[in-house]
Amino acid sequence: MGRHQRAETSGLISFLICAVVGAVSMNLYMEYAPAIWQLTQRRFMVCSGIVAACGVISFIIGYARKSRSLNLKHGWFAPIRRIFEIVALSVVYASTIFLSSFALIGAANDMMGNAIFSGYISSVCAAFAGVVGYMTFVQAEMMNAKTIASLLPFFVISGVVTAGMTTDDPYWYHNNFSQLGDRTTFAARMFNSTLILAGTCIIIVSYFAISELVTTERLQRLWHDRTNRDPNRGYEIPHFMLRISILSFLLMVAGLAFIGIGVFRYTPHNLLHNICAKGLPFVMLLLFVLLPWLAPRLSKAVMVASDLTALVCAAFWVNMMMGHNTLTNVEALAGLAFLGWFIVFSRQIAAIEADRAAAQLLHAQAIEGGFEQPSSAPDQQIESRIAADR
Repeated sequence: MGRHQRAETSGLISFLICAVVGAVSMNLYMEYAPAIWQLTQRRFMVCSGIVAACGVISFIIGYARKSRSLNLKHGWFAPIRRIFEIVALSVVYASTIFLSSFALIGAANDMMGNAIFSGYISSVCAAFAGVVGYMTFVQAEMMNAKTIASLLPFFVISGVVTAGMTTDDPYWYHNNFSQLGDRTTFAARMFNSTLILAGTCIIIVSYFAISELVTTERLQRLWHDRTNRDPNRGYEIPHFMLRISILSFLLMVAGLAFIGIGVFRYTPHNLLHNICAKGLPFVMLLLFVLLPWLAPRLSKAVMVASDLTALVCAAFWVNMMMGHNTLTNVEALAGLAFLGWFIVFSRQIAAIEADRAAAQLLHAQAIEGGFEQPSSAPDQQIESRIAADR
């Protein structure tokens, strides 16, 4: 069997194991948990937690089992960095699975009714755990940057929608999003946790995106050193490390701003909350405007879209200041605009990764055919940080 077929077969095995684990775990919980933990929302939280645990364990096994870095062949730093990367990716998957599962279970409960749905909770947990175990194992085997970028909107939308639907303040949207998280209720905790996890995932995904840009630049310079026959094939970006450092810093600050909004609720920490909430638009503006200089290898269409996004957000802000709009709408637009931009940015990085892999294959074939001289630093040593078999 080939690589893809083996991944699908292993995914089916993971499905069966995770389904059994999910059913048994939920049955044990329903039988032995104290009464206070048998409340509907807590029961759904535990079910989502079991599903997330099954998904993460399946992902770690699928991702780490073929890794060539989890040994001391290249010293202590390589396995430590690889473990950090596995943990970081696990956080992204755990966040996505937990919040998405919770939102789906809540929607199914509203549709079927609590009395009916409570009798099926173990079966639902088994089904969710099996599907998630299958998906995460297959994705771990075939991991790339595009997969991670596609995960971000799911848990953000799930968390915010769940918080909005379960809040006891039906008029929160008349003020701003901070009011939705400015309580100690379940909805407020869900909203704030979503922002914290979103910021964490932005930082994690940014790490892999920056790693791919560095990998591509290293490969371009390798080809430039090997041959100069094609002037457009291996051009170097001036001051590359300075640019990439500024881009890394801005993306990290954006992630920290999301985390700060969730950590510092407005009522007890209004100053810190406002610094994070009002500082995020300035970071967004810098990213949008400076993108052509920070990451020139991205498509020009992305840069034009970034400028248009900044103009639309500015227009909505002016409209609000004139009294024709609400702060909630402006915050929603800005937040969704940044997350949408970040997803497009990450997918552009994934496209660069795919093009780099195809170009490496062509160069390897050219070397085998004798059209180019082999280099002392072969292309195979320049790999994406996210590759499962790295």
